[in-house]
Amino acid sequence: MSQTPKPPPEGPTLPADLHYSVTLFMQKWQEKFNTPNSAIYNAPQLPPSLPQIWASSQFVAESCLRQPHLLSDLQQSGDLATPYTGQTYHDKLQTLKPADEAELMRGLRQFRRREMVRIAWRDLAGWAPLAETLMDLSLLAEACIQYALVFLYGQATRRRGTPVLPDGTPQQLVVLGMGKLGGYELNFSSDIDLIFAYPEDGVLPDKKATSYGEFFTKLCQSLVKVLDDITEEGFVFRTDTRLRPFGDSGAIVMTFDGMEHYYQTQAREWERYAMIKARQVAGDMAQGAPLMAMLNAFVYRRYLDYGAFAELRALKQQIMQELRRKDRPDNVKLGAGGIREVEFIGQAFQLIRGGSEKSLQQRCILSVLHRLGELNLLAPADAEQLGQNYGFLRRVENHIQEYQDKQTHTLPTDPLAQQSLAFSLGYPDWASFTAELATVRAQVHGIFDQVFSLSKQETGDNQAQQLWAGTADTDCLLASLKHYSLTDPESGLTALKHFKHAAAIKRLSTKGAAVLDRLMPLLFVGLASVNNPDETLKRVLGLFEAVASRTVYLSLLAENPDALAQMLRLISASLWFCDSLARFPILFDELLDPRALFTPLQADDVDAQLHHLLSPIAVQDLEQLMIALRQFKQQQVLKVAAADIMGIIPLMVVSDYLTAIAESITRQVLHRAWLLLTDKHGTPPDSDSDNSGFAILGFGKFGGIELGYSSDLDLVFICTYTDGNALTNGNKPIPTCQFYGRLGQKIRHIFDTRLLSGILYEIDLRLRPSGDSGLLVTHIDTYEDYLKNQAWTWEHQALVRSRCIAGDLRLKTTYDAIRYRILSKPRVYESLKTDVQTMREKMRTALASKAVGKFDLKHSKGGIADIEFIVQFLVLAYAFNYPRLTFYTDNMRLLDSLASTAKLPQSTVDTLKTAYCFYRDKGHKQALQDNNALIDATEVAELRLLVGGIWDQLLGE
Repeated sequence: MSQTPKPPPEGPTLPADLHYSVTLFMQKWQEKFNTPNSAIYNAPQLPPSLPQIWASSQFVAESCLRQPHLLSDLQQSGDLATPYTGQTYHDKLQTLKPADEAELMRGLRQFRRREMVRIAWRDLAGWAPLAETLMDLSLLAEACIQYALVFLYGQATRRRGTPVLPDGTPQQLVVLGMGKLGGYELNFSSDIDLIFAYPEDGVLPDKKATSYGEFFTKLCQSLVKVLDDITEEGFVFRTDTRLRPFGDSGAIVMTFDGMEHYYQTQAREWERYAMIKARQVAGDMAQGAPLMAMLNAFVYRRYLDYGAFAELRALKQQIMQELRRKDRPDNVKLGAGGIREVEFIGQAFQLIRGGSEKSLQQRCILSVLHRLGELNLLAPADAEQLGQNYGFLRRVENHIQEYQDKQTHTLPTDPLAQQSLAFSLGYPDWASFTAELATVRAQVHGIFDQVFSLSKQETGDNQAQQLWAGTADTDCLLASLKHYSLTDPESGLTALKHFKHAAAIKRLSTKGAAVLDRLMPLLFVGLASVNNPDETLKRVLGLFEAVASRTVYLSLLAENPDALAQMLRLISASLWFCDSLARFPILFDELLDPRALFTPLQADDVDAQLHHLLSPIAVQDLEQLMIALRQFKQQQVLKVAAADIMGIIPLMVVSDYLTAIAESITRQVLHRAWLLLTDKHGTPPDSDSDNSGFAILGFGKFGGIELGYSSDLDLVFICTYTDGNALTNGNKPIPTCQFYGRLGQKIRHIFDTRLLSGILYEIDLRLRPSGDSGLLVTHIDTYEDYLKNQAWTWEHQALVRSRCIAGDLRLKTTYDAIRYRILSKPRVYESLKTDVQTMREKMRTALASKAVGKFDLKHSKGGIADIEFIVQFLVLAYAFNYPRLTFYTDNMRLLDSLASTAKLPQSTVDTLKTAYCFYRDKGHKQALQDNNALIDATEVAELRLLVGGIWDQLLGE
């Protein structure tokens, strides 16, 4: 006889309708099984959660009715209350031991139902965080795929034989999990997207001479059937194989070579997006590694790929149109502000930047968002907000699906289902839940709209579009150019026509031409914001023509109106900036973030960032090292130039920044060259990376902390050792003196080898003893002897602005002492004066411009060189009595030192400092316009006379 229905155990207060629903389930349970299961009722944690779970999931309740011992088994085993490890599912599946395919299908389906009830229960009860739920679902699917594949592969090989590689190793099927399965983010009722491949073709030794292709095709079909077919026990996982090459019309499985050919020649842009999360989930992992490496190269392009924004936006718009047609705006995955938009944001940055920023090559979207915030590619607050909203949306998605184990992402319309969903998520009613959901989706869509510039892209300037199309008559086109602030529209129109007919533009693909069609109207509108629109238009047209073969950079500007505006401001102010972008298009990326663009790194930050950039590069990968160094230098110098052009940083700071960049690079060049050589030859006796016995000296502008944009580096290499014939301690030992010579050669090679990205720096090594005819690397003792006994006066002058840039600190100390001794030698004043005069006249005769009415900032009388020679002369003349004159290497502090020692009047020092700063500032500005150092003589008429007068007073005849 059946007992009186027992009410649900006490727990969270249920809304009336849900209480009634749970009571009915309890009644059915009691009627079916006569008495309540005592093991369940007596469990300490389970009773309070039972009504909450059954009210939230008909699937769980009905599964408990269908399998009477399921719940007690979960409770008694401890599985319900305990998180699983990564191996748990595999261990549990080993108990199945099916005899045939039918038993395999039945066993997997029963196993799946048990584990899905467990996962849903822990999620709905609040015992498992979202990350655990998603991981458990993914590991469950992976374990089922692996177990089924091992069973079916064993059956197939026993029946037909084993496909093998040329070395006799058995070939395995490689199964790729796509989408959320690949990212360990599977939702509750998700299907699984699989792609199949095998290493290479061949023929089995059976009677039918079965090809490997046929063998693996049948294996794949059997695997899909085992997982996907619906029986009286249900299914394991709905399985979709349409993401494979050629989709439904393609073979279900392909060789690795076939896959590579497809993805290199025929794959579409959306397939890159689909492959971001691809992960091998079954089969031989070692055999699958080459395939994964190929797919990684397909997804992550070597260069920045801003065309991905347009492709992803087009895909998103197609989805939105589809949703509108189906009148399903309440889709939490695909609707506005839904899960897909969060994924699009993260994966767009992955497609664009993942090739160069390896830390973005991740499958978990939350990890990607966190990294985007760290890199400031997304505002950190936006990245955090997206992560929180994503978690909210994924919980909603799971609870929708846990209700009836249906693959749906749409909010329920049935009042009871609505009440159940709101209750399961902790909301008192449907209205409060949907209000919170609307807020979350609005936040997500706002960031999505900002990242993809949807609203900006959808609105256009008809006049600008007509101007670019050139469909109007000439008068209208000229009027349009005048409307966009051009003062010489005829010249502008001619330039536009030449641009359109340029070979590089005519060669654009359909996709590239479409990008240009979006970009050019934006350019016309932007011209109105610059002071010299005519010149700016011509510069930009030349730039676009130069980079037209790399449409990714045009896409960057078309997709980022703010970056276009920054570019126009800077190109308007600087031809050098325009030419830099044309020569090194990778610098376009720097336009995206004005905060970083106009904030050059401090010296310590330069060191840290360069170290971070170079650390992943293998010691012997010299080419990649040189590419990375060049790109880093170009990026950092561009930031300095941008801040300089906009007047954000003063002259002295410009040189400080440029010098700091060169110093950091020089230190890294020496470090990496040392690693290259020691990896092959070992180290010289009594040396290591910190005490290398080698140092690099900087002279001239480098030594004087006064580098400009186009400055070369005056360097001298010095070393120290006890026995030059002593061998290094590596596998290929060489004499110590030869080691240091090779080290100098390697450093020079890294600096001045010309790659597609240019050279690192022009380096001038002629200040070493005996100039070009001398040894590339000089022993410190030899160097001191040369300076004492053989050096010319002008070489002592050069020491005034010399310092140790990189290398062994012990050697630096030794060099500093030598420099002091040489500079502070007593000298005959008149002889010194004659030597300095003679050298200055030689330089002026050889280098100063003869152009009438022009002033050479460096070499004309009264220019930079005169000031430098005055300083050097006075230091050499008086350092014997005033050691402080040897403390500094930059002219500004040297002039202050001369004033403090009363060797120059303060008024004279002030005049020289004013002139020196003006000349250098003018030189920087000339460089930014790609001009030489010649200016109109009238601009400096007074200054040159003042400086010239001081020269005549001190060094005149």
